[in-house]
Amino acid sequence: MPNAKVLSEKQAIVAALTEKVQNAAAGVIVDYKGITVAEDTALRAECRENNVEYAVIKNTLLRFAFNNCGLDALDDQLNGTTSLAVCADDPVAPARVIAGYADKLKGKFEIKGGFMEGKVVSLETIQALAAIPALPVLQAQVLGTMLAPISALACVLKQIAEKNGAPAEEAAAE
Repeated sequence: MPNAKVLSEKQAIVAALTEKVQNAAAGVIVDYKGITVAEDTALRAECRENNVEYAVIKNTLLRFAFNNCGLDALDDQLNGTTSLAVCADDPVAPARVIAGYADKLKGKFEIKGGFMEGKVVSLETIQALAAIPALPVLQAQVLGTMLAPISALACVLKQIAEKNGAPAEEAAAE
């Protein structure tokens, strides 16, 4: 039986993990077996850029945290080497970053499972989330879609004005 100090330290780690999982919009658990230090460093840098917290965690501690959050279905995935990627504000970011590295490092880096808004999600859902572009890209696409009709109208009016013999600047002033 561990001594009281070790037990209290582990309980504090489980409490912190439980809070992190409960506050996360989404999370992905990964088998990272065989990646190099350089690959891990690049992954961690990309995680920081996307506001994703990534850490290697002992399976037992993560199991206790998942059980505290009602994510018991992920217990079967907690074997071998395990790391956790979570994000508090963007539910797509962990899936996008981790799936990108899983594609890049085939065989060495494998997604085991994940959760979103307190519910376990399938690997297919994680892959679907990973296919969604980043929020700034989506915002730019929506804005571009909204501006396209206005731009097209302006081009048509300019063409009509030039066809009638008036320069575009004079037609705009009238």
